Amino acid sequence: MSVSETEFASIDWRGRPVRIEYQRIAPERTDAPLVVFLHEGLGSVSMWKDFPRQLCDRGGFRGIVFSRPGYGQSTPRAEDEVWDVDFMHRQAHEVLPAFFDAIGIAGEKPWLLGHSDGGSISLLYASRFPDRVAGLVVLAPHIFVEDVTVSNIEVARQTYLETDMAQRLGKYHDDVDSAFWGWNRIWLHPPFRQWNIEAELGAIRCPVLAMQGVDDEYGTLGQIRGIAGRVPSTRLLEIPDCGHSPHRDQPETAIVSSVSFIKSGGAS
Repeated sequence: MSVSETEFASIDWRGRPVRIEYQRIAPERTDAPLVVFLHEGLGSVSMWKDFPRQLCDRGGFRGIVFSRPGYGQSTPRAEDEVWDVDFMHRQAHEVLPAFFDAIGIAGEKPWLLGHSDGGSISLLYASRFPDRVAGLVVLAPHIFVEDVTVSNIEVARQTYLETDMAQRLGKYHDDVDSAFWGWNRIWLHPPFRQWNIEAELGAIRCPVLAMQGVDDEYGTLGQIRGIAGRVPSTRLLEIPDCGHSPHRDQPETAIVSSVSFIKSGGAS
């Protein structure tokens, strides 16, 4: 199976040109399901490491892995750019459709596999565009803001300021301050405490696999259970001995369950 060299797509967003870093996995499998991977709040193409390739290899899928604006090798935030409470909505409603159009897959119905903020963005995309997605696999998504989330993001802020965290994250981002502060400041912005997408989930029509670690330090199981309460086609997977990143903490479970779900078309 082939993984393409890093490519860049150009979109116009917020009135300025933005380049988006991405890689294609096994594009030669033209008839295979397409899985698009959406990273976490501090993620990027490279931070996924080998997980997307392994999942696509196991399932015989095609894949696309990309870095959202502000992350990886994509265009960093402008110095005066401050994300607002609707930042995930903008990613789902504006950036993702423009990116899909730019790389020539706007006519396809991909599977979206999103982690954390990427899972929330996947849910918002499927809610706004229910006919443009085959299904969702969401790992530790957020649908509302919890005290435990905010507390640990506050801890991350102190860690970033007081340790070598910036140096370690710098392996995955051209502009590590852009990535970290874009994510951290909006999550700690007091009005963001009211962010909630539960009411929007009812518009989702595709099958959803929602998985979360029982020991998730950034959210309770109320997140994925809340999805199941509003999207009847949801299958839940609560993973023991697993924190906020099932693809890192329990990769075999994440891969096997995702491949099975996608291959079955989301059938129960």
